Amino acid sequence: MATGVLPQTTQPAAASSFRNSPKTVLDEAWQLVYEEYVDGDFNRVDWLGVRQTLLSGDYTSTDAAYGELRRVLSSLNDPYTRFLNPAQYSALTEQTSGEVSGVGIRLQKQGQELTVTSVLEQSPADRAGIRSGDKILIIDGRSSRNLTLEGASRLIRGDSGSQLSLTLRRLDNSEETLILTREVVFVPTVTFELHRDEDVSVGYIHLDEFSAHAAEQMLEAIDSLTEQGAEAFVLDLRGNPGGLLQASIEISRMWLPRGSIVRTVDRDGHDDEITANRTAVTDLPMAVLVNGQSASSSEIVTGALGDNDRAVIVGNPTFGKALVQSLHGLSDGSGIAVTVAHYYTPDGTDISTRGITPDINVSLTTQQQRELETNPALRGTSEDLQFIRAVAAIRPEVLARRQVSAPVLASPGTRPQLPSQLGRIEP
Repeated sequence: MATGVLPQTTQPAAASSFRNSPKTVLDEAWQLVYEEYVDGDFNRVDWLGVRQTLLSGDYTSTDAAYGELRRVLSSLNDPYTRFLNPAQYSALTEQTSGEVSGVGIRLQKQGQELTVTSVLEQSPADRAGIRSGDKILIIDGRSSRNLTLEGASRLIRGDSGSQLSLTLRRLDNSEETLILTREVVFVPTVTFELHRDEDVSVGYIHLDEFSAHAAEQMLEAIDSLTEQGAEAFVLDLRGNPGGLLQASIEISRMWLPRGSIVRTVDRDGHDDEITANRTAVTDLPMAVLVNGQSASSSEIVTGALGDNDRAVIVGNPTFGKALVQSLHGLSDGSGIAVTVAHYYTPDGTDISTRGITPDINVSLTTQQQRELETNPALRGTSEDLQFIRAVAAIRPEVLARRQVSAPVLASPGTRPQLPSQLGRIEP
């Protein structure tokens, strides 16, 4: 990452002062936008003049400098090019990495009660016997009553190997204090289950987000469900806000044997088409579930599978985010996401603002949608109308394949090579 700090050879005292001031971060952020932003005209903003404005300001605090940076970024009229303070940057990088140093619990705050909603298997919390429904009363000596959910999460997370004290109220109203040792835990983003719907065995896979470990978890889900006898798949991307671009590419390649996945265009007009590479692990019939919260990387996968006639798309129109961001850390621990490219689906469609229209539009009532959101166990069941319609749409192909005993693997013997590091994000 270029810092953008100009050398000061004749005024070392001023240079030192500059390096230690918030202006260093402002200049770093300015230069990243200057070098990478997708619109070379910067939305008709004099970006060179913006640098002078930023560096001539008199900032009474770091927060004041951050506020000015956010103000000038807003002039680009691009909500996805944005500044992240250190806490926000840490949270986003942690989210996209798919791993966290903590004890392996998910929380929910209702009123003043902090409740454990799930516990990751084989995590410190799991080994200590913490269960869903337990109430957290005290975190390292601090009452949870006046803590926000974000504040409680910050206290629970920490360096791997450090200790954490939690006082819990169990479901039987007994109280217990536990000492746990934090460790790095992988956050599952994929859940899957085999459903038998009348005469068809359907592998249901839900993907929460496109994190660094999403592709390997997706491969595990496909393999496991195939071994269990799945005759078709339903990939659920409802509510998935996106994540890493490379994860969406690798996951698309698991389903798509050949053809275009996505085309990106940068500010210089450089056109980059990303294609399947004959590493698909299954050719079984499939449907994709989407809704208005399915965005960015979700839309890349949906567009790839839909435009190539690999899957039937069921649900509601997607969010409509057709931009790619690059995420950069700044020297004080903050960060900036910069929009670096526009993308198009394989058919050349620009989905900006309008999203992807499903092949089969199935709307849920407000009550039905709320039930699925508050009780994820209902997704992919007979209580899930969109899932039922998806299964009905692919059932004829399943029955037809039985007549000809079609092979399961589209590319036998070839397995996708998953990258060890993933780059651009689609937050």
